[in-house]
Amino acid sequence: MTPELAAEVTLQPIRRFGFDAAIIFSDILVIAAALGLNVVFEDGVGPKLPAISSVGGLKDDLKNWRLSLEPVYAALGMVRASLASDTALLGFAGAPWTLASYLAAGSGGDDQKAAKLWAYRDPVGFQQLVDILVACISQHLTGQLQAGADAVQLFDSWASGLPQEAFVRWVVEPTRKIVDNVRAAVPKARIIGFPRGATMQGYELYARETGVDAVSLDTAAPLDWAAAALGPHVVLQGNLDPVALIAGGRALADGVERILTATQDVPFIFNLGHGILPETPVKHVEELVRLVRSVR
Repeated sequence: MTPELAAEVTLQPIRRFGFDAAIIFSDILVIAAALGLNVVFEDGVGPKLPAISSVGGLKDDLKNWRLSLEPVYAALGMVRASLASDTALLGFAGAPWTLASYLAAGSGGDDQKAAKLWAYRDPVGFQQLVDILVACISQHLTGQLQAGADAVQLFDSWASGLPQEAFVRWVVEPTRKIVDNVRAAVPKARIIGFPRGATMQGYELYARETGVDAVSLDTAAPLDWAAAALGPHVVLQGNLDPVALIAGGRALADGVERILTATQDVPFIFNLGHGILPETPVKHVEELVRLVRSVR
């Protein structure tokens, strides 16, 4: 929430590694803060916030949301002004189901049990929460595009483990609404979706029904299948195992080769299957960039 620092942290990897795109230094829980919840980050633990079981007390006001999230847009503007024209800038937000899981539990790591219980026991009340999240996320992604982002990504990091009907209701349908809302404000908006841990059928449904331009794939998603099933319809992004990047050497080289071979005939963005891990050696990141660019 300090634009100058967020911009600097976003730019440092671009200066060091020359990546093709920068992603703004932010967090998915800025949405929870915009809704009026107190979000703190505990060392060695992660984010904590008050667990909720109803929408009572949440701020449901576009002006308040905009004011709370303005530092993110300021940081995006600073980064865009400092990037070369051929380096893309990505914004992002957490998706409704993942954010609802945090809000229901007050933290991560409960296998989404609190959110599932709320959705099963009180589907009307849970839908009210999802509707508020859809509105706030839509505004936030729109604001990022208007502030200078070339594309935005929607992270549903906890989309795994949902029965198909729940996956459709709480992942696919809210995502489709957000895409429609953003495109109503920014008609040519480019949107990447990441339903992490979805089944193959779930990925296909997500790619077909949400309207996203690109689908990010987690480490377990088979890229041969994805290229054949999804590649003709959406851009693919992914999906090197972050642990292979830590290992380096043959594991890294083989992983990169498999991914590039599987996706050589479809539009593709090379990336990890999830976030880079803190213990990753910097020299392995340098080697990854060299390996990917050597096939251009």
